Amino acid sequence: MRVLGIDPGLRNMGWGVVDVQGSRIAHVANGVCHGLGDNLAERLLTLYQGLSAVMITYAPDRAAVEQTFVNKDAVGTLKLGQARGIALLVVAQAGIEVGEYAPNAVKKAVVGVGHAAKAQIDHMVRLQLPGVDLAGPDAADALAIAICHAHHLQSAGHLNKALAKATARAAS
Repeated sequence: MRVLGIDPGLRNMGWGVVDVQGSRIAHVANGVCHGLGDNLAERLLTLYQGLSAVMITYAPDRAAVEQTFVNKDAVGTLKLGQARGIALLVVAQAGIEVGEYAPNAVKKAVVGVGHAAKAQIDHMVRLQLPGVDLAGPDAADALAIAICHAHHLQSAGHLNKALAKATARAAS
């Protein structure tokens, strides 16, 4: 299974791709799509084009996007939500169901605490994906989102197997 993690941003949208085989998670690629242009529409278009190219190049089976953190700057939060909308659109166009995680849930899954600093996320991503060359903090965050989603999918798979086993026992 190939998992794409996306860290939405209006200027820098981080992305990271991992392959999951059983309990093993391996780095495939990571990078940053840059929102270029003088106005919001141009930035959103370049983010759309960049992320669409990532989808075509790496063909993920699953994807996850970080939820928007709501802060005191309502205008900034709204603009970030529009970048997040681009991420959701690109993944949905590929016919992939999107996992969505709060920033604290991603940090807890990767670092072990919900209020981890960027440096801790970077360190733990490097620890879990040995030899990874990170394209920057946004790419590290995106890989953390992909790792979080991979763990979630693995847990769901174990639960489904256990439920199927229990159902089979009850039927016999």
